[in-house]
Amino acid sequence: MGKSYVIRTYGCQMNEHDSERISGLLEADGMWRVDDETQADVIVLNTCCIRENADNKLYGALGNLKALKQVNPDLQIVVGGCLAQKDRDLIRERAAHVDVVFGTHNVDRAVELLDHAAEHGPIVEILEATARADGEAFPSALPTRREVDHASWVTVQIGCDNTCAFCIVPAVRGPEISRPFGELVAEVSELAGDGVSEITLLGQNVNSYGRDLALARRVDPHSDDQHWCGRRWLSDRRARPLFADLLRDTGAVEGIHRVRFTSPHPKDMRSETFEAMAEVPEVCEHLHFPLQSGSDRILAAMHRGYTAERYLDKLREARATIPDLAVSTDIIVGFPGETDDDFECTLELAAQAEFDSAFTFVFSPRPGTEAAEMTDDFVDHSVAVERYERLRVVVERSSLAANESRIGMTEEVIVEGPSKKDPEVLTGRTRRNTLVHFPSPTPLRTGTYAQVEVTGAGMNHLLGRLVDVTIPARHRTRIPVMSI
Repeated sequence: MGKSYVIRTYGCQMNEHDSERISGLLEADGMWRVDDETQADVIVLNTCCIRENADNKLYGALGNLKALKQVNPDLQIVVGGCLAQKDRDLIRERAAHVDVVFGTHNVDRAVELLDHAAEHGPIVEILEATARADGEAFPSALPTRREVDHASWVTVQIGCDNTCAFCIVPAVRGPEISRPFGELVAEVSELAGDGVSEITLLGQNVNSYGRDLALARRVDPHSDDQHWCGRRWLSDRRARPLFADLLRDTGAVEGIHRVRFTSPHPKDMRSETFEAMAEVPEVCEHLHFPLQSGSDRILAAMHRGYTAERYLDKLREARATIPDLAVSTDIIVGFPGETDDDFECTLELAAQAEFDSAFTFVFSPRPGTEAAEMTDDFVDHSVAVERYERLRVVVERSSLAANESRIGMTEEVIVEGPSKKDPEVLTGRTRRNTLVHFPSPTPLRTGTYAQVEVTGAGMNHLLGRLVDVTIPARHRTRIPVMSI
């Protein structure tokens, strides 16, 4: 049966997607996945260095695994991901029982590195994004073990060219590199052929996709100033593929019913993207629009590249262009130098924006970032926590109001599985990315599309009643329609 493996993932969707690739590689090599670390021959820790106390969590996990390896000397322990990219040899120095350390740019080498370690001993291999030849930055041909059958992530770019003071991503993921347009559409087509109906386009700065790509000129009989992009000609004004074009062409793939994306940067958001979201039925009515702060002074210190008013202008444009749009955001409280007045600006903007949901954080310094060096300006932790609680009240008020406004409406929901608290209750997600809990008289498989009438609301979820099981028009040859 080959070897068994366990993979533990820390961090964002990019890490989750990398873990799917690693799992796919291991299983293509004959390994099989288990949940119990004591039953595994290989344990992979795919790390993050953005989340709070990421290094402590890693070394805590490695400490626990040390005892396991003493019992089973043949156990191979692997550390990959962003923290591996950043700390490199430090991981081996602090945890000598680790067999393989690899970074974010050599995921495709996971099996070879394991084989090397088994024969020659521990190995550390970290590649920089710029060290790879053209076309090698994206392991798009790697096998993938998806966690669910109906949904998949698609990485459209790696790296980031921004210099946000609080973020370590550019240092560990490298500069922005966009995947070829046609390659992305082809991958989405393959996924659709495999039964995937929902895709999420991933990028560190996803809406800047394509600005680093130069399209080859093609001869159009009607114009000498045209460029071929996927399925359409672009004028010289748009000589590079825009993110909006990617939304249109992925949404046009037969079998794809929902298209999502994360995470965009407000400074790079263009009207063309809003228009594509409004015009392409497959693109969901949800926009994650990270604010970070409502103070112009703090936004400048963060190097965000926009002002509070500019952010609100784009938010107004999005809501005016895209009907029934839900907006979520990220906000950091207690960034170095934040005063009471700065925080009041954030409170006021959050109240004015009326976000459907928000991820709020108390600032925590990340080693290697500019903000981590601003020690003289650090905000007292108790002050930051008090501000966080005040912001939470504002955010939860708007979230509850947004969800209560849906009561009485019928929402299209994709089933994600049974509720963790009650197996007779199903959990699904609306196009606006809201979680819905509803009982079902019969089991519905994951990935089923259903019509659910909203009967109640909480701050982070909706309650509903199953009305019908419906199949999107493009899927009706695959699954029979069943009325309830």
